[in-house]
Amino acid sequence: MKPKVNYQTDLDGVDWERLTATLAEDNFDNGRSPTQLEESFRNSYLAVLATSDGRIIGTARVLSDGVCNAYIVDVWTLSSFRRQGIASHMMEILMDKLPGQHVYLFTDDAVEFYETLGFEPRGVGMGRVVGKWLSE
Repeated sequence: MKPKVNYQTDLDGVDWERLTATLAEDNFDNGRSPTQLEESFRNSYLAVLATSDGRIIGTARVLSDGVCNAYIVDVWTLSSFRRQGIASHMMEILMDKLPGQHVYLFTDDAVEFYETLGFEPRGVGMGRVVGKWLSE
């Protein structure tokens, strides 16, 4: 039997230390402290959390100007919950709030998943870290 999964966009009451530890245990940690993780999510246009039995088992968030450009980041589902439609549902929740916008994302290991959601490869992305990574 599939576990019950709830989805929320409200970030109040999130245990950011526990979420940071869970991400690290599941090899989805990019070095943010719990405080930085919280700030990242709170500064987003919209964030979605998937929970099961009071535990966060999925995240997705979008950065957007609210008009024409959006960038999806931090799409993650706990390994033991993957391939159950959780990430797809989180993406649907985000996409429903982005009508008319060009939505972009970067992935190096889930191309096929995003193609099933209608995303198409688009040229070359570029990036640059200004100063030192995650400096406060």
